[in-house]
Amino acid sequence: MLRITDPAASLAFYRDKMGMTLMNKLQFPEYDFDLYFLSSHPEPYSHEVGSDDANKYLWSYPHPTLELTHNYNSPPSHSGNGDGDGFGHIAFHVDDVYATTEELLSNDVDFKKKPDEGNMKGLAFAYDPDKYWVEIVKRSPGHSLKLPKNLSQTMLRIKDPEKSIPFYESLGLTVLLSKHFPQWNFSLYFLGCLDPSEHFPSDGTDEEKSNFVNSRHDPVLELTHNHGTEGDASFEYKNGNEAGGQGFGHVGFLVDDVDLAVDDLKRKGYIMKKEPGEGTMKGLAFAFDPDGYAVEIIKRGGYDDKGTPYYFEK
Repeated sequence: MLRITDPAASLAFYRDKMGMTLMNKLQFPEYDFDLYFLSSHPEPYSHEVGSDDANKYLWSYPHPTLELTHNYNSPPSHSGNGDGDGFGHIAFHVDDVYATTEELLSNDVDFKKKPDEGNMKGLAFAYDPDKYWVEIVKRSPGHSLKLPKNLSQTMLRIKDPEKSIPFYESLGLTVLLSKHFPQWNFSLYFLGCLDPSEHFPSDGTDEEKSNFVNSRHDPVLELTHNHGTEGDASFEYKNGNEAGGQGFGHVGFLVDDVDLAVDDLKRKGYIMKKEPGEGTMKGLAFAFDPDGYAVEIIKRGGYDDKGTPYYFEK
């Protein structure tokens, strides 16, 4: 989830320029916020935004979405990538990074990094309207993807992979690929929810695993470990929800039973930010991952005939 300032500007970027589909909009005027859910939807979308059908489809959708939150009276105050920030970027896969960069430049998109700039050649970073970084990455050859662009990752910085990876594995993610850059003192871990139809080369080479990650439709969670932070007891990343530094909000998981998922996390020693029965919005939960990022646990399919996975009680 990313907080945004201007829904019209953000939709123009993610829907019109990055090719995403607006799946649904949820409005909560009594609480001064609206939610927008977008996806790299592979087929034509037939549900009317705001309808019960769109709501039911959203909360049973088997692929990740990008959630944009518009708080009426408190725009985001930070886009990440400052000193100590944990959230880094989201990313899209494309066939040709150079052509996509030129296309976006011609549509008045600003860039932090063009493909031939910096140490890492061949990838780019655009700015969205709130100055969040949006990485543009080349797909692997031989892919079967139909969309010109597809949402491909969310990147978070972590202090200790030996703690963070087991947490996300407990929520159903699998480490698909790891990359280590000792010359620059960092490592990358790419985790994803594998569909039974996918053929992940678990015993394959790093090249085969990289080709798998860079040719799949669904995005991965990229965890970036800057070497040495794990040994510093006082070190911690900002999680995006601090006063004066709000931008990135959380990642989320759909589960069949929220209570069982929460009990499992607590049994493994993880701390909850919000239990399902706490707060105004009932039926969903938030856990803290080992770095203090908020992780939403939400019911797949919802609690009612509209598919709504939460309900309000004061």
